[in-house]
Amino acid sequence: MKEIVSKVREAGVVGAGGGGFPTHVKIDTSVDVVLANGAECEPLLHCNQELMNREAGKILEGLRWVREATSAKKALVCLKKKYEKAIEAFRAHGGGKEFELFVMDDFYPAGDEFSLVYEVTRRQVPEAGIPLMVGVVVSNVESLYNIARAMQGIPVTERMLTVAGAVRKPVSLNVPIGISAEECIVLAGGPTVDEYRILAGGPMMGKLVEPDYPVQKTTSGIVVLPSDHPVIQKKRLDIKDIVRRAKAACIQCFSCTEMCPRYLLGHRLEPHKIMRSTSYGRADTDILTQAILCCECGVCELFACPMFLSPREMNALLRKKFGEQGVRWPGPKRECETYSTREGRKIPIGRLVGRLGIKAYDLPAPFTTIKQAPDRVTIPLSQHTGAAAIPVVKVGDRVEAGQPVGEIPEKKLGARVHASIRGRVTQVGKTVVIEAIKN
Repeated sequence: MKEIVSKVREAGVVGAGGGGFPTHVKIDTSVDVVLANGAECEPLLHCNQELMNREAGKILEGLRWVREATSAKKALVCLKKKYEKAIEAFRAHGGGKEFELFVMDDFYPAGDEFSLVYEVTRRQVPEAGIPLMVGVVVSNVESLYNIARAMQGIPVTERMLTVAGAVRKPVSLNVPIGISAEECIVLAGGPTVDEYRILAGGPMMGKLVEPDYPVQKTTSGIVVLPSDHPVIQKKRLDIKDIVRRAKAACIQCFSCTEMCPRYLLGHRLEPHKIMRSTSYGRADTDILTQAILCCECGVCELFACPMFLSPREMNALLRKKFGEQGVRWPGPKRECETYSTREGRKIPIGRLVGRLGIKAYDLPAPFTTIKQAPDRVTIPLSQHTGAAAIPVVKVGDRVEAGQPVGEIPEKKLGARVHASIRGRVTQVGKTVVIEAIKN
């Protein structure tokens, strides 16, 4: 078991679903259930589907290693029933026999860990808790793929992602860590509009980034949308505008709360109360600290609110401030009871796509092989939960793909970082920049 944890640590595997939690820490425990998360609920993204279609055997191998490391009695592969090709691929490699296949409806946010654990096991992850607290470990399918490779001594130097939206040829690609968003867009045939903005991630949870944004271990998508698209306009608002709009337009209809996935699981998160408190300058700590429970899924602002307000952004700001101040969820521990209305408030992806105004971009993104490595990569030393890696290279060093360029600080939570191409180090700071050597 310790050998598995050690090899995963050496390879720099982190949660590929977006959280970036160091996987060697996550699997260094004992649980009774392990879940492979292949739900992939963000609209427009297809990278997990393409990976499952192509590498089902390797994913099951990784799941086998996690089951062994955690002494779990049960391991399941969780994916949507519409992923028929992936289901067939898993069954061809023993899925459904050694590992149970749990198929789900097509709703958002099916891939959220708290929702997934409840769907599969009917166990309730506590408020501000983690699945481990109820005897479950959840790993994204790409994390499991990386674990299988780690056991072969192969570190994480690539990322499977989807390039979608206003591009000529939506594709799913396996790209070197540190390649720029702009280069990924070129690989998808380039943008179809002159004025556009870029999201790292999907339209629901993605963040606005610049063209030189470097792809990281947690980057599941590069989405291009016109600059005047409603999704982009909403994400461009600053906090002053968000507060001003909330004060002027919030009608306290409770829709943001009634549709909130965490609230429906029985957690004490009521976004409408946070909006009310912040809009009118009421420093009600009991209400404001509810923001700590927010998973920032975006349902409240991009689907539920009839006034197009941004409870999620308000929560994100409060979460950041509380984190900086060391404030933790103060609520007393209690059993959460799921609301009976939850089943009827799962959001069908088709409806979500329509509400977001991205139906024209809801297209297949088949896997495509990159024929040439980039000339330059910019590799962040902090692309995971925890402390940034300490650089172990200096300017002028020649490095090979897979060579460590960042090490975990002693006695800190973190992950190793590796060179993704062969080249020469030209810059070391918060990132390590490598210029390719072609021969």
